[in-house]
Amino acid sequence: MRPSGPVVDAHHHVWDLSVRDQDWITGDALAPIRRDFSFADLAPEARAAGVGATVLVQTVAVAGETPELLALAADSDLVAGVVGWTDLTRPDVGDTLAALRELPGGRHLVGVRHQVQGEPEPEWLLRPDVRRGLAAVAEAGLVYDLLVLPHQLPACAKAAADLPELTFVLDHAGKPPVLSGALEPWASAVRALAARPNTVCKLSGLVTEADHATWTVDDLRPFADTVVEAFGPRRLMFGSDWPVSTLAASYVEVLDTARLLTGSLDAVERAEVFGGTARRVYRF
Repeated sequence: MRPSGPVVDAHHHVWDLSVRDQDWITGDALAPIRRDFSFADLAPEARAAGVGATVLVQTVAVAGETPELLALAADSDLVAGVVGWTDLTRPDVGDTLAALRELPGGRHLVGVRHQVQGEPEPEWLLRPDVRRGLAAVAEAGLVYDLLVLPHQLPACAKAAADLPELTFVLDHAGKPPVLSGALEPWASAVRALAARPNTVCKLSGLVTEADHATWTVDDLRPFADTVVEAFGPRRLMFGSDWPVSTLAASYVEVLDTARLLTGSLDAVERAEVFGGTARRVYRF
């Protein structure tokens, strides 16, 4: 079941709490990851698992973080791309993205993300100022990662329809309610998003939506099957969501679980999920 060639991990993070606080890491449930996580922690595990390239993703809506991530990528032989952050509501988004590309490691910038899941407006993505920012992301030749909750998925589908020139990448399969096991209305909303040809989905983050201590592959399978069917292997990419995933599983367990969840695919299709899609979508 192992795909041929090096695996691409299309979604992971690093952070140093002495440089910048991660103010979203609160409460007892997240306490185990309230510490520093560096490339030195990730690289041995990733290499041992057969990962040859990764995508480093932003964690906070702070302008200073993206230049730091780009600089880290410039010094790493593992990171192929960075999904950074910029304020989409500003009128100078295009200029900001151009400036980021001029920084050390700027060539690694492949996409932009915002914590839409924390926005109180279900249709935040449809605001005129946000739409203008998204258009600037498309014009810059970058993709837009969607970090949303299930009730925000309809707005994602509308945004994708409104901006066919922009590729939208759904992080963590839209954070389905694995713990409850309720497929609907998440599944219908995911299928509506997948109906837009400019959308892609990450097979990531499922273990942390389940019970961290008792989850099984069978708990995740209905949700994984939904996105495999809806998006197909050429619009699906593996992501570890390390180190958040360590709340529920080791790095290799997350990768092996993804392989089990895509076991019905043939070798060519698995090669897309575990590398080809990410390379094509993020253009590295």
